[in-house]
Amino acid sequence: MTGTFITFEGIDGSGKSTQLRLLNNFLQANGCSAVLTREPGGTQLGLRLRAALLDAQEEVDPLTELLVFAADRAQHVRRKLRPALEAGVVVISDRYADATVAYQGAGRGFSPELISEIVQLATEGLKPNLTLLFDVTVAESTVRTTRRSTARNKRDRLDIEHADFHTRVREAYLRIAADEPERVKLIDTSGTVENTHRLVKNLIVPFLQERGHLRSSLSSELSTERTANDYV
Repeated sequence: MTGTFITFEGIDGSGKSTQLRLLNNFLQANGCSAVLTREPGGTQLGLRLRAALLDAQEEVDPLTELLVFAADRAQHVRRKLRPALEAGVVVISDRYADATVAYQGAGRGFSPELISEIVQLATEGLKPNLTLLFDVTVAESTVRTTRRSTARNKRDRLDIEHADFHTRVREAYLRIAADEPERVKLIDTSGTVENTHRLVKNLIVPFLQERGHLRSSLSSELSTERTANDYV
């Protein structure tokens, strides 16, 4: 494949979705069009599955949850991710297979062996070229998701999970980052949105330049921006 596959991961409230939008705006402004997608919900079928999975009023058995997420991913890989990557474009997904390892593996307690088999089946071995893991404490995550739910007057099924669930998920994500440092880059999102965006660009820009998606002069521009911001 000639395209580039990037994923954003992190517990709820880590800011990854906001950073994905900001990055997309930056890339478009610099002549790089990316396909933005998400899991669950990256396809028309996925949107319907997402509505059912995240409905706070719906009681979903953990095994059902695991298998429905896998079904969403299988559709996503075959109908959207592979075609886009084969066309040579940049694809950025808000969550992918690492989320199953963290949420259904560590969070729900399914065995690593079962999780690995289901992930392999759904993805056909398709792995991201780069993953950004947005890390925040569970306490701060709770504050952010509560604020978001209040603003929307709506909570999803993951929002109402206990803190120990989100702690297990976060710890699993950190283990993934420790095990795969070449692919997974950890970003501390405890600072401002602007500071996190700067950290994202400092990782993404040279990576996309190496793969021929961005012009080389952007590096010097970012360096100047970083220096200026150090005095703000």
